[in-house]
Amino acid sequence: MSSQIIPVEPFDYVVFGGTGDLAERKLLPALFHRQLAGQLTEPTRIIGASRTAMTHEEYRKFTLDALHEHLKAEELEEAEVAKFLARVFYVSVDAKSDQGWEDLKKLLDQGKDIVRAFYLAVSPSIFGDIADKIRDHKLITKSTRIVVEKPIGRDLASAQILNDTIGKVFKEDQIFRIDHYLGKETVQNLMALRFANALYEPLWNSAHIDHVQITVAESVGLEGRVTYYDKAGALRDMVQNHILQLLCLVAMEAPSSLDAEAVRDEKLKVLRSLKPITPANVEKQTVRGQYRAGASAGGAVNGYQEELGALSDTETFVAIKAEINNWRWAGVPFYLRTGKRLATRMSEIVIAFKPIPHSIFGENAGRIEANKLVIRLQPDEGVKQWLMIKDPGPGGMRLRHVSLDMSFAQAFDVRNPDAYERLLMDVIRSNQTLFMRRDEVEAAWNWCDPILKSWEEIGQKAQGYTSGTWGPSQAIALIERDGRTWHEND
Repeated sequence: MSSQIIPVEPFDYVVFGGTGDLAERKLLPALFHRQLAGQLTEPTRIIGASRTAMTHEEYRKFTLDALHEHLKAEELEEAEVAKFLARVFYVSVDAKSDQGWEDLKKLLDQGKDIVRAFYLAVSPSIFGDIADKIRDHKLITKSTRIVVEKPIGRDLASAQILNDTIGKVFKEDQIFRIDHYLGKETVQNLMALRFANALYEPLWNSAHIDHVQITVAESVGLEGRVTYYDKAGALRDMVQNHILQLLCLVAMEAPSSLDAEAVRDEKLKVLRSLKPITPANVEKQTVRGQYRAGASAGGAVNGYQEELGALSDTETFVAIKAEINNWRWAGVPFYLRTGKRLATRMSEIVIAFKPIPHSIFGENAGRIEANKLVIRLQPDEGVKQWLMIKDPGPGGMRLRHVSLDMSFAQAFDVRNPDAYERLLMDVIRSNQTLFMRRDEVEAAWNWCDPILKSWEEIGQKAQGYTSGTWGPSQAIALIERDGRTWHEND
């Protein structure tokens, strides 16, 4: 089976932060893969932009090194690499002065009638400066888009300021707030599972679902993000964006279509229906954690404060029992957790159905487990439906809990594209379905802000947990006092 590749119209992608980690690891390899797939048309160009002084040829060398570092050798066919490098250009610009902007304008004027996308792979602190310079140097055309990475603010007030700043220069339909989790193939399949099958949607409610778990676990530590992470913490870094977006896709009502506004309208309703967490219930509903020294990837690792080189109460782990106040989900808890230096790298959504009301089988049949639908985002993307069946053979009725397993790698004989590949092309198509609208961002902060303020008000400390485990013991208690347990094994 092969996927259908639909070419996009020619474009200029200007990547601010073009010499940075994101461009090197994700953006340049993603664009090269789209060329390999036949999706790029002529005269498409990729233009790196940063303060670093560099020639076009030096940036092409940077790009070539990035491709060799992050792609498989068999993908780097000589003619395709040469074709891609011919698309690559570079301009040295300064966000806070006029240095280099006229050079960028001259380069862009060569392709003034094609789609123009500005990707801000830089600190949010200079989003406004870059937007202003783009306007002041008259770089905005009728087919211009701007892409901004998280974090969109560190609270509701700063998010509103940032949105206002960008919004003074660009219209809302030109602004693409990117969350790479929404580009993952399995996240897209969550929509297909729910709305392209008659099997699940009639059961997708509080009458049949006992609870939902969303886990985004990382086995790494700070990994060079010390300055940013200690000011952010796990709630700002992961819950406010990635995890709440996944929650929205699980919980939203069926949109009228896959039109961007229809989908985002339904996600917004979910965010606005989240039950507030306040100082009165924050200790019961949330857990903060911070990793200590332990073992990871087969070796000893330092604790967070040793890596940071300073004392800190920043949380590297958070678990939350969230509730949605609407008819579909009344009484169904959503258990959310994310953390660094956990037992393994894993992201998944677990839909735990209610147990059967009565067993007709005797005690010798064994324990009857409730059905679960497990949607694995990474690694080994796929879907598992856990069911009870009879153990084969004579000797009476013995029941087993087994999974119907659909691994994307095994089911489809195609390469699984990186999330950025889909999202970068959606920007060119001007398809905003997988991007966050301003009111979504602000609604998510409107729920997260009281949690942050409640932690501060009551002095809720980050509980220590050993690196290589599943977090603090309080996170286990959070779910087990409700008679449930975290799903950690296939």
